[in-house]
Amino acid sequence: MTSFDHILSTLANVLSLYWCDLEPVLPILVNRDLNGRLRLFLDSAYEPSDEAAARLHLQRLRNAIHAELSPHVGEADRIVDYKDSLADLIKTTTTFPLSDQHGNIFPNVVVADRLAQEATWETIDPRASGARRLVFYSIKGGVGRSTALAACAWALAAAGQRVLVLDLDLESPGLSTSLLPQSRQPAYGITDWLVEDLVNNGEAILPLMHASPSTPMRGELIVVPSHGVDPGEYVSKLGRVWMPGFTPAGHRQRWSERLLRLIEQLEATHQPNIVLIDSRAGIDEVASACVTDLGAQRIYLFAADSRQTWQGYRILFDHWRLHGVAPLIRERLQVVGALLPTWGDQAFQQATSQLREHAYDSFNASLYDEASPDAKGLNSASPPSDLFNFDLPDPMAPHNPCAIRWDQGFAAIESLHDRLLATEAAQIKLVFGPLLTDLQASTAQQP
Repeated sequence: MTSFDHILSTLANVLSLYWCDLEPVLPILVNRDLNGRLRLFLDSAYEPSDEAAARLHLQRLRNAIHAELSPHVGEADRIVDYKDSLADLIKTTTTFPLSDQHGNIFPNVVVADRLAQEATWETIDPRASGARRLVFYSIKGGVGRSTALAACAWALAAAGQRVLVLDLDLESPGLSTSLLPQSRQPAYGITDWLVEDLVNNGEAILPLMHASPSTPMRGELIVVPSHGVDPGEYVSKLGRVWMPGFTPAGHRQRWSERLLRLIEQLEATHQPNIVLIDSRAGIDEVASACVTDLGAQRIYLFAADSRQTWQGYRILFDHWRLHGVAPLIRERLQVVGALLPTWGDQAFQQATSQLREHAYDSFNASLYDEASPDAKGLNSASPPSDLFNFDLPDPMAPHNPCAIRWDQGFAAIESLHDRLLATEAAQIKLVFGPLLTDLQASTAQQP
């Protein structure tokens, strides 16, 4: 029996047996539909006429695919079809290369994966120019991600930075209450704009969806919440934010493209040095947009050291590797060790070391390049510079965690805003120091 997880590797095995017959008719587009069924498309220029040999090769291929992949294909005579100008169609379609179980890519054979939602995770936008966009993301919730973002945003603004904070945890909103008192909450938020933009009314509320704390700071902290001071029909609005929109010229825009347009307008208005984005946890459409679609320069992967955490990140890492986009995003990643124990330096160091080892295992299995002993050279202890590969103790490695100490003062409190008002900068640095250092270093770099 072939299950969904083995569809592509099984297809690769079949194609390898018929590769000599297929090479002359490349490219091939493999379409996997919403139900998980496959269909292969060749260019119509190669459709056989009455040539018995060509038709026989094609029929053998169809029968082999049907035998190995049923029920994940239709009837044998419908498995292969033809398209005019197939190469042009492939250029305008989101695809990834077909590879076998060992990672060997079939040249000019690509897969189009049709999904019920537009969150693909494998379309990686290039780094944005201008203000640096830094995403705070976690595979699981409850790890102190939003608290860390709020504290770091406060500290950066107090140190003189102009910080724009975006609460994109739309299904679990509340970051603005961590940074703003109730009296300074703005009238509207990101969800409001995404809904109003569908009827070309986004410009009307744009000036009314940000606010800053009243506390004097060397820099400025500008907060754009998920919703306004009165959430209104939030659930009804939330059910519409994922809708695509259309430009005045009639161009269809995915919801994440609309979101990017909002961010660009906010950056043009407020001219921040740094943009901190609080992402939804998990593997959903909001998280996909934040991590892959907004041109982030840095993506902080918050991790409590548990089997569930690393299994979740491995799912994501393996997806990037399978689709051939790991090199486009791995240099932006940085692990953040969350909720590490503070009952003595030895406990903290032991927990940090263990988390580092588990992070290394996940990165090394899916994201790091494999460096063979021959590639390293007999007299070299480090991999060649063109390989993305790090040793376990390397302090510059993305798996080496920015360690956050668990602190009672930032846990289970009624108002983080009041807590930040009463907290000395030295205390924030004590808890979030490594993360703050990385943020400041990232801000200092040129996009």
